[in-house]
Amino acid sequence: MSAPAASAAAAAPAAVSKSYKYDEGSYVVLDADSNQARGLAEYAIDMLNGSLLANVPSGAAKGPDAVVLQRTELFHTDSVVCGLSALALGTNAPTVLRAEALDYEQPAKSVLLSAKVFGSKKRVVAEKAIAANVSAVREWDSNGTVFGFNPRLGKEHMAGEFGHNDFYQVVVAACQAKGLSGDVALLAMLLTDEIRGRLAEGQRNQ
Repeated sequence: MSAPAASAAAAAPAAVSKSYKYDEGSYVVLDADSNQARGLAEYAIDMLNGSLLANVPSGAAKGPDAVVLQRTELFHTDSVVCGLSALALGTNAPTVLRAEALDYEQPAKSVLLSAKVFGSKKRVVAEKAIAANVSAVREWDSNGTVFGFNPRLGKEHMAGEFGHNDFYQVVVAACQAKGLSGDVALLAMLLTDEIRGRLAEGQRNQ
């Protein structure tokens, strides 16, 4: 006996509801009573895999402007130069953490995620590379600063500092560990700045 025609075809997957949404001004927002950590994670995944840009509302930006990506690249270059300078002059924490990371060299087919420290082609445990490289770029406290500004919140929210470009090295390590391209890395760096900048919007001028 043949199966009914209705059951012969696979059911279409149900639409997955997201924890973030667009408001009337095409801003991505997280409701106060939502799981905001999940919303940020979903937003980040959708941004990097392209699905966010494929489904933006009419009138919203279809992606970051070229000048924004160029500025992010300059910020990354600035942070790397700061890190290399700190290592070249033998500053304490970056030197110690780099040496420690190099003690955790990983073989090519290691089950552990691996990445590289500044000035070495060796692959080491990813979290050790992150600690060493982040420490180096932060040492001089000289690299770029991220500010959040949302004009809809008024001038009192224009000076919400939320940090520097230290976290770019987390992105670099993740991309090295997963074999992702420089284009993905650049977009992910911008994404970290955007999230931290948006979080900074809630801070008022002192």
